[in-house]
Amino acid sequence: MNLKDKKLFLLDMDGTIYLDNNLFEGVKEFLEYIKHTKGRYIFMTNNSSKSVNAYIEKLENLGINSAPSDFVTSVDATIEFLKERYGDEFGMKNIYIMGTQSFEEQMKDAGFRVFTEPSDDIDIALCGFDRELTYKKLEDVCRLLSNPNKTIDYLATNPDWVCPTEFGYVPDCGSMCRMIEEATGKQPHFIGKPNPNMANIAIKKTGFSIEEAMLIGDRLYTDIACGNNAGIDTCFVLSGEGTLDDLKNFSFKPTYVFENIRELLRRIENET
Repeated sequence: MNLKDKKLFLLDMDGTIYLDNNLFEGVKEFLEYIKHTKGRYIFMTNNSSKSVNAYIEKLENLGINSAPSDFVTSVDATIEFLKERYGDEFGMKNIYIMGTQSFEEQMKDAGFRVFTEPSDDIDIALCGFDRELTYKKLEDVCRLLSNPNKTIDYLATNPDWVCPTEFGYVPDCGSMCRMIEEATGKQPHFIGKPNPNMANIAIKKTGFSIEEAMLIGDRLYTDIACGNNAGIDTCFVLSGEGTLDDLKNFSFKPTYVFENIRELLRRIENET
């Protein structure tokens, strides 16, 4: 299937369509192309630190109108994972969250019992990309994981090592969990990309086929791996964290490689 035959585009956000508050060239035109061809795009991010409403506001400030149905986040994948794992008992599980207040509120709204203090009643330690991280939160998770009287589930929204910014990078959830691993020897089960959960949610909610879908992102070990695990084509863009050298160092291979979204659009237009 050619690029022009693709109808569902799963778009990573940080490093793929923007960097901080700078929208990349060609993104608006690409989104208009998708609408014009009666396709669909879904913004798909591992970043759990913001709510969907915050992303809608951010995109609006960048000149892009969007709705809640245009997003699938690692929080969505986490909620679905926990409900599938615990079934009807999910609302009875006590979750300690190392994350932003926004993440806490999203989990509460989904019906989970959220705690911000460690205790013997905690059943799950859940870590996200925490832009409000304190040493106490790290200590709390270590305390929970080191409790000799109770073994709890240890989960995390995403394994990203860094989050791109306009000045470089800052530690993401994967790096924060690495600190905890060095202290406790425990590793979390990561829920977001590269697991196929988010891609599967997007395909299910839009009704397009696997063959019609393509995932676009700037990281091989999360974005491209997610697409590979979901069985869909992928496009690796070099506008964020990833570089061409990564293609030599990772086993996750993209279907396409482009400098940025603008170059992808040009390739599609040349096919039509």
